[in-house]
Amino acid sequence: MNIEIANIFNVHEAAALFDQYRVFYGKQSDPEAARRFLSERLVHQQSVILLARDESGASVGFTQLYPTYSSVSMRKKFILNDLFVSPQARGKGVGAALLEQAKLVAREYGAVGLALSTAVTNESAQQLYKSNGWELETDFLSFNFSL
Repeated sequence: MNIEIANIFNVHEAAALFDQYRVFYGKQSDPEAARRFLSERLVHQQSVILLARDESGASVGFTQLYPTYSSVSMRKKFILNDLFVSPQARGKGVGAALLEQAKLVAREYGAVGLALSTAVTNESAQQLYKSNGWELETDFLSFNFSL
């Protein structure tokens, strides 16, 4: 397996997986909007997208990291906002490899850490995160305000 940082030249591969990810979360498929959205993130350097390829070179998973900052530590932090592995590649270590690569990339960028959220019902993702050293946040409550 190979994991690379996506760029504008292979964004269509990441976008195909991103579209599947959105469908997984109940959104309507829209491959063109997915490509446009990811292209904008890359062009404006608003995210880092890691793309996993299997031995044949096919794209089988991705994760997207959004930069933010920690005021307390006065350092960059990344939000691991998206992680998706295609159904045929699940159970083969792709998700774990993407998490490890995300840690390496965050360190290279000088980040203090990574944060993520997942659905309460997504137990397989929770197990993946726990088995890869992620800790459940118990010190803070998260609140959202929808506009």
